[in-house]
Amino acid sequence: MRARSLLSLARTAASDLFDQSTGIGRLALAHVAMMVGDTFVTVSLASSLFFAVSPTEAKGRVLGYLLFTIAPFAVVSPILGPLIDRSANGRRVLVALSAGLRMVLCWQMSQHLTSLWLYPDAFAVLVASKLYVVTRGTLVPEMARSDQLGAPGSSLTTTAGWSGDPGASGVGFAGFNAQLTLLGTVGGLVGGVVAAGILKALGAPAVLLSASVVYAAALLQSGRLPRPATRVRAAVASLTQAERDLQALRPFGEAQLAWGLVAASLMRFAAGYTTFLLAFGLRRVHAGLAWFAVALALSGLGTLVGLSLVTRLRDRVRESRVLTVALAATALGAGAAGWVATLVGQVLLAAWLGVWTAAAQPSFDAVTQRLVPTGAQGRTFARFAVRQQLAWVVGAIIPVGVSLPWTTGDGLLAAVLALGMVAYAVGRRG
Repeated sequence: MRARSLLSLARTAASDLFDQSTGIGRLALAHVAMMVGDTFVTVSLASSLFFAVSPTEAKGRVLGYLLFTIAPFAVVSPILGPLIDRSANGRRVLVALSAGLRMVLCWQMSQHLTSLWLYPDAFAVLVASKLYVVTRGTLVPEMARSDQLGAPGSSLTTTAGWSGDPGASGVGFAGFNAQLTLLGTVGGLVGGVVAAGILKALGAPAVLLSASVVYAAALLQSGRLPRPATRVRAAVASLTQAERDLQALRPFGEAQLAWGLVAASLMRFAAGYTTFLLAFGLRRVHAGLAWFAVALALSGLGTLVGLSLVTRLRDRVRESRVLTVALAATALGAGAAGWVATLVGQVLLAAWLGVWTAAAQPSFDAVTQRLVPTGAQGRTFARFAVRQQLAWVVGAIIPVGVSLPWTTGDGLLAAVLALGMVAYAVGRRG
């Protein structure tokens, strides 16, 4: 049954991807190009920032990189978030700006890979990347609506469908989010293989130049995104300044949204924590880079399974239940990996985490898209992205700063997630 759900999701995603007459199809193709480019950048930087240096030096470089990943949100959240909310049409421009900046910056990084200029360039690339992440969250309901508004029998023309109720639309925002995540994951896996081949044959500068070409394709594709429908533009324009200010003062909105952010942030914490617990554990036991590659591949496969769960459960289970199960299942998986405390167990934990992270994030994004007014989604997604990225960095810093054996490290993660699951289950009901 799960395999059929994944195949159904894959068929729908592929159908949208190759149907370039629809807004969601054009956004999907732009998203795939963005994710492939991001993978190229990650491969090129990982080869010089982590695996090419001694473990002691790697810790210092990784800590610096983790701080870099937080800093871009200081720009995106207070400045660009409100800018996204000002104009529905401007969101297309921001996607193109994100792709164009990374196209130029990757070319510059290829020229400065061994100099200090690499760091400001990498910082700017991260700013542009986070700008796209935030803007994409606001575009999903916009592209879905513009595709289906006015279509005969379209449930998105109803009040329930416009709120993003998955039962009403038959696809729902969680379904569209899952489709984009699936396509991005597959694109990233393929891009990782290609980037690794380029890295081995031609070196890191060639990988960055290839990324620049990919971002150029994303720039061209972003220009093909359709203008927002009249109803979407009206929804953005109708939000008064007082209502925008109220959204700023009430950043978490309803209790369901606030506690959903807690759950999603805990899953991001787990992702950052296990990534670096495994990476430094591999160096401690003198395991090869191939083990890390296997873990990434299995995590990608786990993501595909998690996305199939989202599509299978969206008409039967509320998003809050998916988030609860994700926290509980990840806690159990971490506890089991700590009990075994082997290299194989850690690699399997990466796959297990991939399943539940993929199930949790589209569900939380759907809650946000459903409960936050269209004209305030830019600043809301930016604000939430800051908190989730901060959770990822906090999780990553722990195994970077403290050398933890797998038994202790996995046990700590299991305890944190179990407590978080109880808090979320009680808090959202209260």
